[in-house]
Amino acid sequence: METIVLLTALLGAPAGLSAVSAEAASPVPVCASAGPEYYAFELFTTRNVPGTGLAEARAELEVSGGSPFSITLGPDGSYVYDVSVSLDRMKAPRTGHLVAWATTPDIDQVERLGTLDEQLRTSGQVRWNKFLVVVTWESEDDPEATMWKGPVAFRGMSRSGMMHTMVGHGALQQENCAAYGYGN
Repeated sequence: METIVLLTALLGAPAGLSAVSAEAASPVPVCASAGPEYYAFELFTTRNVPGTGLAEARAELEVSGGSPFSITLGPDGSYVYDVSVSLDRMKAPRTGHLVAWATTPDIDQVERLGTLDEQLRTSGQVRWNKFLVVVTWESEDDPEATMWKGPVAFRGMSRSGMMHTMVGHGALQQENCAAYGYGN
């Protein structure tokens, strides 16, 4: 019966079904809420760039693929994410450029996501499962740059980047967490 009610709400009453309740005739609700919060994370100000103290910054992720039924994988098997960076509650700087970057947690690989536009937005792709997003103030806009030169204005870590082994905790408490590259 639920299937008939749903189909009736979507397509209209099928032949031979004349009485439809008011509940079934109402439109099907559409999910208007945002995606799961683990596909977004806050970027925190470093207060190293004037005008960023009250700003709110965020990185939002989508699994790249162009379809809800497909994903894109990088050469190492990691998911490819489309990353959108946005800053709110601040004005664009009068001089210089705000540039978003993605980097591995060890900062041994860095990729430029893009220069933030007049609405303080940009997007790009990340090919790592664990990564940081960094927004810097750059005196010049160099699309060929492989590393930032200016001060870091905002930084944040992907949800997966916050995960690490149980070394130094619980049953593995006797192990030195710092020896594995993690703080307490």
